[in-house]
Amino acid sequence: MSLRYHEIAEANHRILNPLTDPKLDLLGQVTRLRPGMRLLDLACGKGEMLCRWARDHGIEGVGVDLSEVFLTAAGERAAELGVGERVRFERGEAAAFAKEQAGSGYDVVSCLGATWIGDGLRGTIELMLPALREGGVLLVGEPYWISEPPREAFDVLGFGREEFGTLGETLERLESCGVELVEMVMADHDSWDRYMASQWWTLSDWLAANPGDAEAAEIRAFLDRSRRSHLMYGRQYLGSGVFVLRRQAVVSSP
Repeated sequence: MSLRYHEIAEANHRILNPLTDPKLDLLGQVTRLRPGMRLLDLACGKGEMLCRWARDHGIEGVGVDLSEVFLTAAGERAAELGVGERVRFERGEAAAFAKEQAGSGYDVVSCLGATWIGDGLRGTIELMLPALREGGVLLVGEPYWISEPPREAFDVLGFGREEFGTLGETLERLESCGVELVEMVMADHDSWDRYMASQWWTLSDWLAANPGDAEAAEIRAFLDRSRRSHLMYGRQYLGSGVFVLRRQAVVSSP
């Protein structure tokens, strides 16, 4: 899906992933945030996590995203919550920005639902680690297979079995990157429904208001695919979680 489709579909969303408000608040608690900590949020979307945590936990930080539309919303949200002096937002490629931040010593580096920035889970973690201070934590949001989907599901979903792992396979992938899983906050069926289903109304309203738009047929097709993939396979087989990670400790041999 193109960035513009994201901007249309998620026009009424604040959180651009399958986390509800209570789950986003819970994630802030389990991350053990404290005033003055610094967060780098890659592919930050509308910046809701950074802005809310700056208000609720007294942190500061930087968010980066490609979308001018989303970043405008992020700036407005920062002003609304009174945290504009503690957070800032940059427009650009998250991968390139992460490389520029190597050695910056952030307490938390996050990438929720956007591991495409590093061509997958491993590449994204490799991008994130250099910007993280010793003892800091990564927050990585990633889908996973709840159970093995039938072969015909992949054509409808639009990606293959290898794209994600089961929870057990995801753990193995994380450990192979040299990080340790220390906490997690998981989406559920309702979280997915709030993220996916509320897009359908937004897209339907856009189509009703723009029937002659050059992109109308493509957006109608996207809306149809979104409903079909979620109801036929996604809701049953695809989960999503945010994994709290830190570098694996080196254990000396006795």
